[in-house]
Amino acid sequence: MARSRLTPERESELYAAVLDLLREVGYDALTMDAVAARTHSSKATLYRQWGSKPELVATALRHNKPSGFDRIDTGSLRGDFQALLELVDDCQMEKDTALMRGLAHAVHTHPDLHQALRELLIEPELNGFSEFLNRAVRRGEVRPDNPALDFVPHMLIGALVARPLIDDQPVDRPFLTSYVNAVVLPSLGV
Repeated sequence: MARSRLTPERESELYAAVLDLLREVGYDALTMDAVAARTHSSKATLYRQWGSKPELVATALRHNKPSGFDRIDTGSLRGDFQALLELVDDCQMEKDTALMRGLAHAVHTHPDLHQALRELLIEPELNGFSEFLNRAVRRGEVRPDNPALDFVPHMLIGALVARPLIDDQPVDRPFLTSYVNAVVLPSLGV
């Protein structure tokens, strides 16, 4: 997957256009032709660079959401979560949550999209998050046999899905902060 022909700036423009189109038309109606037209590039270039629509979408999402896990190490799990939550942009979070809801529906009918999201977005995020939690275990803040360790991603994703459904409110930093302090940290014994 040689991406050397595109400058980082051009790649960012392409990814932004893909996400804009996804928000406008959804995954099913998104085409490589539409991306090519929107970005003034050739469809051949898109296929040469990314191979497929699912791979392009997953890579665009990954690029849009750079993980902060590897850059955060405050010395405590509570501090790490606070630092992570400070990276949350409420407006971007609302847009991303809506986008992910649409994609969550699309993965049921597009196994190739599900596979690309798992490989390019979900697994790298989970690996980074696992290391984030493992640091707390190594520091002695969380017992290594705490069963909640395996479910922290589920808890956080559950909060993202449940808030709009239950409270008819967008997910924002104050909600996530309260949730982490009331649910996630206590479940880990912190």
